[in-house]
Amino acid sequence: MEFLGTTQTASYCGPKKCCGLTSLPAVQAPVIQECYQPYYLPGYRYLNSWRPSLFYKIANVQTCPDESTSTLRPPTILPALRSALFSRYSHHDWDQSNQLQVRGAEASRLWASWLTDDSMRLLQDKDQLTHQMQEGTSRNLGQRLSDIGFWKSELSYELDRLLTENQNLETVKRRLECAANEVNCPLQVALECLYHREKRIGIDLVHDNVEKNLIREVDLLKCCQEQMRKLAQRIDIQMRDNRDAQHTLERDLEDKSSAQCIDEKAFNLRNTSDCISFFHGMEKIDGTISVPETWAKFSNDNIKHSQNMRANSIWLREEAEHLFETLSDQMWRQFTDTNLAFNARISEVTDVKNKLQTQLAKTLQEIFQAENTIMLLERSIMAKEGPLKVAQTRLECRTRRPNMELCRDIPQFKLVNEVFTIDDTLQTLKLRLRETQDTLQLLVMTKCRLEHELAIKANTLCIDKEKCMGMRKTFPCTPRLVGHT
Repeated sequence: MEFLGTTQTASYCGPKKCCGLTSLPAVQAPVIQECYQPYYLPGYRYLNSWRPSLFYKIANVQTCPDESTSTLRPPTILPALRSALFSRYSHHDWDQSNQLQVRGAEASRLWASWLTDDSMRLLQDKDQLTHQMQEGTSRNLGQRLSDIGFWKSELSYELDRLLTENQNLETVKRRLECAANEVNCPLQVALECLYHREKRIGIDLVHDNVEKNLIREVDLLKCCQEQMRKLAQRIDIQMRDNRDAQHTLERDLEDKSSAQCIDEKAFNLRNTSDCISFFHGMEKIDGTISVPETWAKFSNDNIKHSQNMRANSIWLREEAEHLFETLSDQMWRQFTDTNLAFNARISEVTDVKNKLQTQLAKTLQEIFQAENTIMLLERSIMAKEGPLKVAQTRLECRTRRPNMELCRDIPQFKLVNEVFTIDDTLQTLKLRLRETQDTLQLLVMTKCRLEHELAIKANTLCIDKEKCMGMRKTFPCTPRLVGHT
Protein backbone atom coordinates (compact mmCIF):
# COMPACT_ATOMS: atom_id res chain seq x y z
CA MET A 1 0.00 0.00 0.00
CA GLU A 2 1.38 3.46 -0.94
CA PHE A 3 1.40 6.33 1.56
CA LEU A 4 -0.08 9.68 0.59
CA GLY A 5 1.92 12.93 0.91
CA THR A 6 5.44 14.08 0.09
CA THR A 7 8.50 15.46 1.77
CA GLN A 8 9.03 19.13 2.51
CA THR A 9 11.36 19.43 -0.45
CA ALA A 10 8.66 18.46 -2.92
CA SER A 11 8.07 20.95 -5.68
CA TYR A 12 4.39 21.45 -4.87
CA CYS A 13 5.19 22.48 -1.31
CA GLY A 14 6.67 25.80 -2.54
CA PRO A 15 4.80 29.00 -3.17
CA LYS A 16 1.76 28.71 -5.42
CA LYS A 17 2.11 30.06 -8.91
CA CYS A 18 -0.57 31.11 -11.26
CA CYS A 19 -0.66 28.70 -14.06
CA GLY A 20 -3.24 27.06 -16.21
CA LEU A 21 -4.72 23.72 -15.36
CA THR A 22 -5.21 21.04 -17.87
CA SER A 23 -7.04 17.85 -17.30
CA LEU A 24 -5.01 14.74 -17.35
CA PRO A 25 -6.25 11.63 -19.04
CA ALA A 26 -8.37 9.42 -16.81
CA VAL A 27 -6.41 6.71 -15.16
CA GLN A 28 -8.27 3.42 -14.66
CA ALA A 29 -8.10 2.18 -11.11
CA PRO A 30 -7.19 -1.45 -10.63
CA VAL A 31 -10.24 -3.68 -10.31
CA ILE A 32 -10.35 -5.58 -7.06
CA GLN A 33 -12.39 -8.76 -7.16
CA GLU A 34 -13.79 -10.01 -3.92
CA CYS A 35 -14.16 -13.75 -3.53
CA TYR A 36 -15.96 -13.56 -0.19
CA GLN A 37 -19.72 -13.17 -0.36
CA PRO A 38 -21.13 -12.53 3.09
CA TYR A 39 -24.52 -13.88 4.20
CA TYR A 40 -27.24 -11.23 4.15
CA LEU A 41 -30.83 -11.17 5.28
CA PRO A 42 -33.76 -10.84 2.91
CA GLY A 43 -34.04 -7.25 1.63
CA TYR A 44 -30.32 -6.66 1.83
CA ARG A 45 -28.14 -6.10 -1.13
CA TYR A 46 -24.46 -6.61 -1.33
CA LEU A 47 -22.79 -3.61 0.27
CA ASN A 48 -20.01 -3.74 -2.27
CA SER A 49 -22.25 -4.25 -5.25
CA TRP A 50 -21.87 -0.69 -6.52
CA ARG A 51 -18.97 1.32 -7.81
CA PRO A 52 -18.37 5.04 -7.81
CA SER A 53 -20.23 6.70 -10.61
CA LEU A 54 -18.04 9.81 -10.61
CA PHE A 55 -14.47 9.58 -11.73
CA TYR A 56 -12.37 12.50 -10.70
CA LYS A 57 -10.02 14.11 -13.12
CA ILE A 58 -6.65 14.60 -11.59
CA ALA A 59 -5.41 18.11 -12.13
CA ASN A 60 -1.95 18.62 -13.38
CA VAL A 61 -0.13 21.88 -12.65
CA GLN A 62 1.43 23.24 -15.81
CA THR A 63 4.30 25.55 -15.94
CA CYS A 64 3.72 29.23 -16.34
CA PRO A 65 3.78 30.65 -19.86
CA ASP A 66 7.05 32.31 -19.35
CA GLU A 67 8.71 29.17 -18.08
CA SER A 68 7.22 26.77 -20.58
CA THR A 69 9.64 27.68 -23.23
CA SER A 70 12.74 27.54 -21.12
CA THR A 71 12.65 24.64 -18.60
CA LEU A 72 10.05 21.86 -18.06
CA ARG A 73 9.27 21.19 -14.39
CA PRO A 74 8.20 17.85 -13.19
CA PRO A 75 4.52 17.42 -12.26
CA THR A 76 3.65 18.59 -8.77
CA ILE A 77 1.33 15.60 -8.04
CA LEU A 78 3.04 12.28 -7.66
CA PRO A 79 1.66 9.09 -9.22
CA ALA A 80 0.85 7.69 -5.79
CA LEU A 81 -1.21 10.78 -4.92
CA ARG A 82 -2.90 10.63 -8.30
CA SER A 83 -3.94 6.99 -7.63
CA ALA A 84 -5.28 7.94 -4.21
CA LEU A 85 -7.32 10.78 -5.61
CA PHE A 86 -8.78 8.50 -8.27
CA SER A 87 -9.90 5.80 -5.73
CA ARG A 88 -12.01 8.19 -3.64
CA TYR A 89 -15.84 7.91 -3.62
CA SER A 90 -18.27 10.66 -4.46
CA HIS A 91 -20.93 12.10 -2.20
CA HIS A 92 -23.58 10.27 -4.24
CA ASP A 93 -21.81 7.00 -3.55
CA TRP A 94 -21.71 7.80 0.15
CA ASP A 95 -25.45 8.52 0.15
CA GLN A 96 -26.16 5.31 -1.71
CA SER A 97 -24.12 3.29 0.78
CA ASN A 98 -25.92 4.83 3.75
CA GLN A 99 -29.32 4.29 2.19
CA LEU A 100 -28.40 0.71 1.45
CA GLN A 101 -27.37 0.19 5.06
CA VAL A 102 -30.66 1.72 6.27
CA ARG A 103 -32.72 -0.44 3.90
CA GLY A 104 -30.79 -3.56 4.96
CA ALA A 105 -31.34 -2.76 8.64
CA GLU A 106 -35.03 -2.14 7.95
CA ALA A 107 -35.33 -5.42 6.08
CA SER A 108 -33.60 -7.38 8.85
CA ARG A 109 -35.81 -5.71 11.46
CA LEU A 110 -38.97 -6.53 9.47
CA TRP A 111 -37.78 -10.10 8.98
CA ALA A 112 -37.06 -10.49 12.69
CA SER A 113 -40.47 -9.01 13.56
CA TRP A 114 -42.25 -11.37 11.16
CA LEU A 115 -40.28 -14.32 12.45
CA THR A 116 -41.17 -13.44 16.06
CA ASP A 117 -44.90 -13.14 15.26
CA ASP A 118 -44.88 -16.35 13.28
CA SER A 119 -43.02 -18.13 16.09
CA MET A 120 -45.67 -17.02 18.57
CA ARG A 121 -48.43 -18.29 16.29
CA LEU A 122 -46.50 -21.55 15.83
CA LEU A 123 -46.15 -21.95 19.59
CA GLN A 124 -49.87 -21.43 20.10
CA ASP A 125 -50.79 -23.84 17.31
CA LYS A 126 -48.45 -26.55 18.56
CA ASP A 127 -49.58 -26.13 22.16
CA GLN A 128 -53.20 -26.43 21.06
CA LEU A 129 -52.40 -29.43 18.86
CA THR A 130 -50.53 -31.16 21.69
CA HIS A 131 -53.40 -30.55 24.09
CA GLN A 132 -55.98 -31.82 21.61
CA MET A 133 -53.94 -34.93 20.84
CA GLN A 134 -53.49 -35.68 24.55
CA GLU A 135 -57.24 -35.30 25.13
CA GLY A 136 -57.96 -37.51 22.12
CA THR A 137 -55.58 -40.16 23.43
CA SER A 138 -57.27 -40.05 26.83
CA ARG A 139 -60.69 -40.49 25.17
CA ASN A 140 -59.35 -43.41 23.17
CA LEU A 141 -57.95 -45.01 26.31
CA GLY A 142 -61.32 -44.58 28.00
CA GLN A 143 -63.09 -46.23 25.07
CA ARG A 144 -60.50 -48.99 25.14
CA LEU A 145 -61.17 -49.59 28.83
CA SER A 146 -64.88 -49.81 28.05
CA ASP A 147 -64.23 -52.40 25.32
CA ILE A 148 -62.02 -54.44 27.63
CA GLY A 149 -64.72 -54.38 30.32
CA PHE A 150 -67.33 -55.61 27.82
CA TRP A 151 -65.22 -58.55 26.65
CA LYS A 152 -64.25 -59.39 30.22
CA SER A 153 -67.91 -59.74 31.13
CA GLU A 154 -68.57 -61.93 28.08
CA LEU A 155 -65.58 -64.13 28.83
CA SER A 156 -66.55 -64.48 32.49
CA TYR A 157 -70.11 -65.48 31.57
CA GLU A 158 -68.92 -68.08 29.06
CA LEU A 159 -66.32 -69.40 31.50
CA ASP A 160 -68.97 -69.97 34.18
CA ARG A 161 -71.18 -71.88 31.72
CA LEU A 162 -68.23 -73.98 30.56
CA LEU A 163 -67.29 -74.88 34.14
CA THR A 164 -70.86 -75.98 34.78
CA GLU A 165 -70.83 -78.13 31.64
CA ASN A 166 -67.55 -79.72 32.68
CA GLN A 167 -69.09 -80.75 36.00
CA ASN A 168 -72.07 -82.31 34.22
CA LEU A 169 -69.76 -84.13 31.82
CA GLU A 170 -67.72 -85.48 34.70
CA THR A 171 -70.87 -86.91 36.20
CA VAL A 172 -71.76 -88.68 32.93
CA LYS A 173 -68.24 -90.05 32.63
CA ARG A 174 -68.46 -91.72 36.05
CA ARG A 175 -71.75 -93.32 35.04
CA LEU A 176 -70.27 -94.78 31.85
CA GLU A 177 -67.17 -96.37 33.38
CA CYS A 178 -67.61 -100.13 33.85
CA ALA A 179 -65.71 -103.34 33.41
CA ALA A 180 -65.38 -105.27 30.19
CA ASN A 181 -67.04 -108.73 30.16
CA GLU A 182 -67.27 -109.99 26.58
CA VAL A 183 -65.81 -109.88 23.12
CA ASN A 184 -62.35 -109.39 24.52
CA CYS A 185 -60.72 -111.38 21.74
CA PRO A 186 -61.84 -109.30 18.69
CA LEU A 187 -61.52 -106.19 20.77
CA GLN A 188 -57.96 -107.11 21.67
CA VAL A 189 -57.22 -107.77 17.99
CA ALA A 190 -58.57 -104.39 16.95
CA LEU A 191 -56.68 -102.64 19.73
CA GLU A 192 -53.51 -104.52 18.83
CA CYS A 193 -53.87 -103.35 15.21
CA LEU A 194 -54.27 -99.80 16.40
CA TYR A 195 -51.22 -100.20 18.59
CA HIS A 196 -49.12 -101.53 15.73
CA ARG A 197 -50.31 -98.78 13.41
CA GLU A 198 -49.10 -96.21 15.92
CA LYS A 199 -45.60 -97.43 15.08
CA ARG A 200 -45.89 -96.00 11.61
CA ILE A 201 -43.25 -93.38 10.82
CA GLY A 202 -43.45 -89.86 9.47
CA ILE A 203 -46.15 -88.94 6.99
CA ASP A 204 -47.66 -92.41 7.04
CA LEU A 205 -48.88 -91.74 10.56
CA VAL A 206 -52.20 -90.52 9.18
CA HIS A 207 -55.75 -90.90 10.37
CA ASP A 208 -56.79 -92.91 7.32
CA ASN A 209 -59.82 -95.09 6.58
CA VAL A 210 -58.19 -98.12 8.17
CA GLU A 211 -57.74 -96.36 11.46
CA LYS A 212 -61.28 -94.98 11.30
CA ASN A 213 -62.69 -98.45 10.65
CA LEU A 214 -60.64 -99.90 13.47
CA ILE A 215 -61.94 -97.27 15.84
CA ARG A 216 -65.51 -97.93 14.73
CA GLU A 217 -64.91 -101.64 15.13
CA VAL A 218 -63.67 -101.15 18.65
CA ASP A 219 -66.77 -99.10 19.41
CA LEU A 220 -69.06 -101.77 17.99
CA LEU A 221 -67.27 -104.68 19.67
CA LYS A 222 -67.67 -103.15 23.05
CA CYS A 223 -71.47 -103.23 22.78
CA CYS A 224 -73.27 -101.93 25.81
CA GLN A 225 -70.67 -101.50 28.56
CA GLU A 226 -67.89 -101.45 26.04
CA GLN A 227 -69.65 -98.71 24.17
CA MET A 228 -70.12 -96.93 27.42
CA ARG A 229 -66.39 -97.21 28.08
CA LYS A 230 -65.63 -95.90 24.65
CA LEU A 231 -68.01 -93.08 25.20
CA ALA A 232 -66.34 -92.47 28.51
CA GLN A 233 -63.02 -92.16 26.71
CA ARG A 234 -64.55 -89.75 24.22
CA ILE A 235 -65.97 -87.82 27.11
CA ASP A 236 -62.51 -87.73 28.64
CA ILE A 237 -61.10 -86.37 25.37
CA GLN A 238 -63.91 -83.87 25.23
CA MET A 239 -63.16 -82.85 28.78
CA ARG A 240 -59.54 -82.24 27.79
CA ASP A 241 -60.81 -80.09 24.94
CA ASN A 242 -63.09 -78.34 27.38
CA ARG A 243 -60.14 -77.75 29.70
CA ASP A 244 -58.18 -76.37 26.78
CA ALA A 245 -61.06 -74.02 26.01
CA GLN A 246 -61.31 -73.21 29.73
CA HIS A 247 -57.59 -72.42 29.91
CA THR A 248 -57.90 -70.30 26.79
CA LEU A 249 -60.75 -68.33 28.32
CA GLU A 250 -58.91 -67.95 31.62
CA ARG A 251 -55.72 -66.86 29.87
CA ASP A 252 -57.64 -64.39 27.73
CA LEU A 253 -59.47 -63.11 30.80
CA GLU A 254 -56.18 -62.76 32.68
CA ASP A 255 -54.56 -60.94 29.77
CA LYS A 256 -57.50 -58.56 29.59
CA SER A 257 -57.30 -57.91 33.32
CA SER A 258 -53.59 -57.08 32.96
CA ALA A 259 -54.27 -54.89 29.94
CA GLN A 260 -57.07 -53.16 31.83
CA CYS A 261 -54.74 -52.36 34.74
CA ILE A 262 -52.07 -51.06 32.37
CA ASP A 263 -54.54 -48.95 30.39
CA GLU A 264 -56.07 -47.59 33.59
CA LYS A 265 -52.61 -46.59 34.75
CA ALA A 266 -51.94 -44.96 31.38
CA PHE A 267 -55.36 -43.28 31.46
CA ASN A 268 -54.68 -41.77 34.89
CA LEU A 269 -51.30 -40.33 33.89
CA ARG A 270 -51.11 -36.55 33.70
CA ASN A 271 -48.46 -34.05 32.84
CA THR A 272 -47.86 -33.51 36.56
CA SER A 273 -47.56 -37.19 37.44
CA ASP A 274 -44.41 -38.31 39.24
CA CYS A 275 -43.90 -41.57 37.38
CA ILE A 276 -43.61 -40.12 33.88
CA SER A 277 -40.25 -39.99 32.15
CA PHE A 278 -38.61 -39.89 28.75
CA PHE A 279 -38.41 -43.14 26.83
CA HIS A 280 -36.66 -42.15 23.65
CA GLY A 281 -37.28 -44.33 20.63
CA MET A 282 -40.41 -46.02 22.00
CA GLU A 283 -42.50 -44.52 19.21
CA LYS A 284 -40.32 -46.40 16.71
CA ILE A 285 -40.80 -49.75 18.42
CA ASP A 286 -43.92 -51.58 17.25
CA GLY A 287 -44.39 -54.70 19.32
CA THR A 288 -48.08 -55.05 18.61
CA ILE A 289 -49.38 -58.31 17.22
CA SER A 290 -53.00 -57.41 16.61
CA VAL A 291 -55.35 -54.66 15.52
CA PRO A 292 -58.73 -53.82 17.11
CA GLU A 293 -60.53 -56.09 14.61
CA THR A 294 -58.27 -59.09 15.25
CA TRP A 295 -58.24 -58.33 18.98
CA ALA A 296 -62.02 -58.50 19.18
CA LYS A 297 -62.09 -61.49 16.82
CA PHE A 298 -59.66 -63.38 19.09
CA SER A 299 -61.95 -63.12 22.11
CA ASN A 300 -65.01 -63.81 19.95
CA ASP A 301 -63.35 -66.92 18.52
CA ASN A 302 -62.47 -68.11 22.02
CA ILE A 303 -66.08 -67.70 23.07
CA LYS A 304 -67.33 -69.48 19.94
CA HIS A 305 -64.85 -72.30 20.50
CA SER A 306 -66.05 -72.67 24.07
CA GLN A 307 -69.66 -72.71 22.85
CA ASN A 308 -68.77 -75.45 20.35
CA MET A 309 -67.12 -77.46 23.12
CA ARG A 310 -70.22 -77.07 25.28
CA ALA A 311 -72.39 -78.17 22.36
CA ASN A 312 -70.21 -81.25 21.89
CA SER A 313 -70.46 -81.99 25.59
CA ILE A 314 -74.24 -81.71 25.53
CA TRP A 315 -74.37 -84.02 22.52
CA LEU A 316 -72.24 -86.60 24.32
CA ARG A 317 -74.43 -86.45 27.39
CA GLU A 318 -77.49 -87.07 25.25
CA GLU A 319 -75.75 -89.94 23.48
CA ALA A 320 -74.98 -91.57 26.81
CA GLU A 321 -78.69 -92.37 27.22
CA HIS A 322 -78.70 -94.70 24.16
CA LEU A 323 -75.87 -97.16 24.69
CA PHE A 324 -77.36 -100.58 25.42
CA GLU A 325 -77.83 -102.31 22.02
CA THR A 326 -76.32 -105.52 20.71
CA LEU A 327 -75.17 -105.05 17.13
CA SER A 328 -73.60 -108.37 16.12
CA ASP A 329 -74.40 -108.00 12.42
CA GLN A 330 -72.97 -104.50 12.40
CA MET A 331 -69.82 -105.81 14.08
CA TRP A 332 -69.42 -108.38 11.33
CA ARG A 333 -69.94 -105.81 8.63
CA GLN A 334 -67.51 -103.54 10.39
CA PHE A 335 -64.94 -106.34 10.52
CA THR A 336 -65.35 -106.89 6.76
CA ASP A 337 -65.13 -103.16 6.04
CA THR A 338 -61.98 -102.90 8.10
CA ASN A 339 -60.35 -105.75 6.17
CA LEU A 340 -61.33 -104.13 2.88
CA ALA A 341 -59.85 -100.85 4.09
CA PHE A 342 -56.66 -102.69 5.03
CA ASN A 343 -56.41 -104.26 1.56
CA ALA A 344 -57.06 -100.93 -0.17
CA ARG A 345 -54.52 -99.21 2.02
CA ILE A 346 -51.92 -101.91 1.38
CA SER A 347 -52.48 -101.62 -2.38
CA GLU A 348 -52.25 -97.83 -2.19
CA VAL A 349 -49.03 -97.89 -0.16
CA THR A 350 -47.51 -100.46 -2.54
CA ASP A 351 -48.31 -98.27 -5.54
CA VAL A 352 -46.79 -95.22 -3.87
CA LYS A 353 -43.70 -97.20 -2.94
CA ASN A 354 -43.21 -98.27 -6.57
CA LYS A 355 -43.55 -94.67 -7.73
CA LEU A 356 -41.03 -93.54 -5.14
CA GLN A 357 -38.56 -96.17 -6.29
CA THR A 358 -38.94 -94.95 -9.87
CA GLN A 359 -38.36 -91.37 -8.78
CA LEU A 360 -35.33 -92.45 -6.77
CA ALA A 361 -33.76 -94.03 -9.86
CA LYS A 362 -34.38 -90.89 -11.91
CA THR A 363 -32.98 -88.73 -9.12
CA LEU A 364 -29.79 -90.77 -9.00
CA GLN A 365 -29.39 -90.22 -12.75
CA GLU A 366 -29.91 -86.48 -12.34
CA ILE A 367 -27.34 -86.43 -9.55
CA PHE A 368 -24.81 -88.06 -11.86
CA GLN A 369 -25.52 -85.53 -14.60
CA ALA A 370 -25.33 -82.62 -12.16
CA GLU A 371 -21.93 -83.79 -10.92
CA ASN A 372 -20.66 -83.96 -14.50
CA THR A 373 -22.00 -80.48 -15.17
CA ILE A 374 -20.24 -79.12 -12.08
CA MET A 375 -16.98 -80.66 -13.20
CA LEU A 376 -17.32 -79.11 -16.69
CA LEU A 377 -18.18 -75.70 -15.22
CA GLU A 378 -15.17 -75.78 -12.90
CA ARG A 379 -12.91 -76.67 -15.80
CA SER A 380 -14.37 -73.85 -17.88
CA ILE A 381 -13.82 -71.37 -15.05
CA MET A 382 -10.20 -72.46 -14.69
CA ALA A 383 -9.74 -72.14 -18.45
CA LYS A 384 -10.94 -68.54 -18.40
CA GLU A 385 -8.42 -67.48 -15.78
CA GLY A 386 -5.51 -67.62 -18.25
CA PRO A 387 -7.01 -65.22 -20.83
CA LEU A 388 -8.08 -62.89 -18.03
CA LYS A 389 -4.54 -62.81 -16.65
CA VAL A 390 -3.16 -62.13 -20.13
CA ALA A 391 -5.57 -59.27 -20.77
CA GLN A 392 -4.97 -57.69 -17.36
CA THR A 393 -1.21 -58.09 -17.74
CA ARG A 394 -1.36 -56.38 -21.14
CA LEU A 395 -3.31 -53.53 -19.65
CA GLU A 396 -0.81 -53.21 -16.82
CA CYS A 397 2.10 -53.18 -19.26
CA ARG A 398 0.48 -50.52 -21.43
CA THR A 399 0.04 -48.23 -18.45
CA ARG A 400 3.83 -47.76 -18.45
CA ARG A 401 3.90 -46.14 -21.88
CA PRO A 402 5.68 -42.78 -21.69
CA ASN A 403 4.06 -39.37 -22.09
CA MET A 404 1.90 -39.00 -25.17
CA GLU A 405 2.31 -42.65 -26.00
CA LEU A 406 -0.17 -43.33 -23.22
CA CYS A 407 -2.92 -43.26 -25.81
CA ARG A 408 -6.40 -44.61 -25.48
CA ASP A 409 -6.22 -46.41 -28.76
CA ILE A 410 -8.18 -49.30 -30.21
CA PRO A 411 -6.05 -51.98 -28.51
CA GLN A 412 -6.73 -50.24 -25.21
CA PHE A 413 -10.48 -50.33 -25.86
CA LYS A 414 -10.27 -53.94 -26.95
CA LEU A 415 -8.27 -54.95 -23.90
CA VAL A 416 -10.67 -53.23 -21.53
CA ASN A 417 -13.62 -54.80 -23.33
CA GLU A 418 -11.89 -58.17 -23.19
CA VAL A 419 -11.31 -57.88 -19.44
CA PHE A 420 -14.92 -56.91 -18.78
CA THR A 421 -16.21 -59.64 -21.07
CA ILE A 422 -14.05 -62.36 -19.50
CA ASP A 423 -14.92 -61.13 -16.02
CA ASP A 424 -18.63 -61.17 -16.88
CA THR A 425 -18.20 -64.66 -18.32
CA LEU A 426 -16.51 -65.81 -15.13
CA GLN A 427 -19.27 -64.33 -13.01
CA THR A 428 -21.90 -66.02 -15.18
CA LEU A 429 -20.11 -69.35 -15.00
CA LYS A 430 -19.62 -69.06 -11.25
CA LEU A 431 -23.28 -68.19 -10.80
CA ARG A 432 -24.27 -71.16 -12.89
CA LEU A 433 -21.83 -73.30 -10.90
CA ARG A 434 -23.44 -72.22 -7.64
CA GLU A 435 -26.89 -72.88 -9.07
CA THR A 436 -25.79 -76.32 -10.22
CA GLN A 437 -24.26 -77.05 -6.82
CA ASP A 438 -27.46 -75.94 -5.13
CA THR A 439 -29.40 -78.15 -7.50
CA LEU A 440 -27.10 -81.02 -6.67
CA GLN A 441 -27.67 -80.44 -2.98
CA LEU A 442 -31.40 -80.35 -3.63
CA LEU A 443 -31.16 -83.59 -5.56
CA VAL A 444 -29.17 -85.19 -2.76
CA MET A 445 -31.76 -84.03 -0.25
CA THR A 446 -34.49 -85.34 -2.52
CA LYS A 447 -32.67 -88.66 -2.70
CA CYS A 448 -32.46 -88.81 1.08
CA ARG A 449 -36.12 -87.94 1.41
CA LEU A 450 -37.10 -90.58 -1.14
CA GLU A 451 -35.04 -93.20 0.64
CA HIS A 452 -36.61 -92.15 3.93
CA GLU A 453 -40.09 -92.32 2.41
CA LEU A 454 -39.33 -95.75 1.00
CA ALA A 455 -38.30 -96.90 4.47
CA ILE A 456 -41.52 -95.43 5.86
CA LYS A 457 -43.62 -97.19 3.23
CA ALA A 458 -41.82 -100.48 3.87
CA ASN A 459 -42.48 -100.11 7.60
CA THR A 460 -46.16 -99.32 6.91
CA LEU A 461 -46.53 -102.35 4.63
CA CYS A 462 -44.92 -104.56 7.27
CA ILE A 463 -47.35 -103.30 9.91
CA ASP A 464 -50.53 -103.44 7.81
CA LYS A 465 -49.85 -106.56 5.72
CA GLU A 466 -47.94 -108.84 8.06
CA LYS A 467 -48.79 -107.82 11.61
CA CYS A 468 -52.34 -106.51 11.35
CA MET A 469 -53.72 -108.73 8.59
CA GLY A 470 -51.94 -111.75 10.13
CA MET A 471 -54.04 -111.31 13.25
CA ARG A 472 -57.33 -110.61 11.40
CA LYS A 473 -57.86 -114.04 9.80
CA THR A 474 -60.71 -115.21 12.01
CA PHE A 475 -63.63 -113.58 13.73
CA PRO A 476 -65.56 -114.94 16.75
CA CYS A 477 -68.98 -116.53 16.18
CA THR A 478 -72.17 -114.67 16.92
CA PRO A 479 -73.04 -116.59 20.14
CA ARG A 480 -69.73 -115.69 21.64
CA LEU A 481 -70.15 -112.07 20.55
CA VAL A 482 -73.47 -111.82 22.34
CA GLY A 483 -72.03 -113.61 25.35
CA HIS A 484 -73.84 -117.00 25.24
CA THR A 485 -70.61 -118.99 25.54
